[in-house]
Parts: sequence; structure tokens; C-alpha cells
Amino acid sequence: MKTCIAILRGINVSGRNLIKMTELKKMFEDLHFENVKTYIQSGNVAFSVKSGSDENLQEEIHDAIQKTFSFDVPVIVLDEKELTRIQQQNPFLTARKEDVLKLHVTFLGEEPEKALVEKLKETGQFLPDEWIVDGKAVYLFCPTGYGNTKLNNNFFEKKLKVTATTRNWKTVNELVKMAGV
Repeated sequence: MKTCIAILRGINVSGRNLIKMTELKKMFEDLHFENVKTYIQSGNVAFSVKSGSDENLQEEIHDAIQKTFSFDVPVIVLDEKELTRIQQQNPFLTARKEDVLKLHVTFLGEEPEKALVEKLKETGQFLPDEWIVDGKAVYLFCPTGYGNTKLNNNFFEKKLKVTATTRNWKTVNELVKMAGV
């Protein structure tokens, strides 16, 4: 069994794509996932599964949400090892010790093409906000708040051509705890 985290984008936001966490948990259990736990209303689910690639699990969960709740929601799945690596290697903490209240991680549905990452680097930073791409994660430092940055999900999806969804640093830490690492 491996433990994974599913991160859903765009549920329970502004009265749209409403899903009760009890119903979401039941849907995951109906998919025969085990040890299903949810965290807050924004669509964070820890679960155990016998097998399956992150990509296949993303597709399976996406399709089940569409069938069960009748709307299209991007889904990103990470196994506990990748999630822990992302948490432990945040360059804004390991190298600079920035305020954790100003840190976020944009999770990517797959690792973006290197050429797209290089092209993004050429555009430069959007100071005072900063970003660092590392694998399937974009580390964000937003000193004036995530709500004020141009570095949102749509920005990274457009530039990197992958699905993206963002969580604050507190949520990242809670997801690692949920995974039981």
C-alpha cells in the first residue's frame, strides 16, 4: 500500500463546485481507497492505495468526481514521498528562513517541460513576489499575500502548460501529517 494525497482545484470556492467532505470521502471509499481523510473544505484528501501511478489515480479521481458530482475539477495526486520532499526542500525556508505565513506551494499535475521552465525563468520574477520551480512544485514567496500576486494557478498553467493548484504552507504541513509521514 502506498499513501497519496489528492489535491483538488476549484471546489467550494465562491459557492461553486460544492462538495461536502463527507460525500467526497465516501466517493474515495467507493473507489476502494483506504484510510481516507480530508482536510478543510478546499479539497485535500489523503488515502492509501494498493497500486497505480499518480497520473492514473488523477484520471480515476477526476472521472469519479465528474460522474458523482457532475462537474469538471482538476485533480493532482502526489505520493507521500514526493509530498515530503516538497515540504522538506522549500528553498525559501532552507536557504532564507522566510515568514511561513507568506509561503505557498503551487502543485503541478506533472513535471513541466524544461524548455517551458527556462522560458519562464527568462521572464524574471514579479517582485516582491518570487517563485522557484522544482519538479512538480512551484515554491512561492508572496510578502504582500497570495491574493495580491500575479503568480496564481492560471499564470503557471498558461506558462508551464500543466494543471496547477496552490496551497498555503500551513496546509502543506497538514497534508504531510495526514499522509502519516
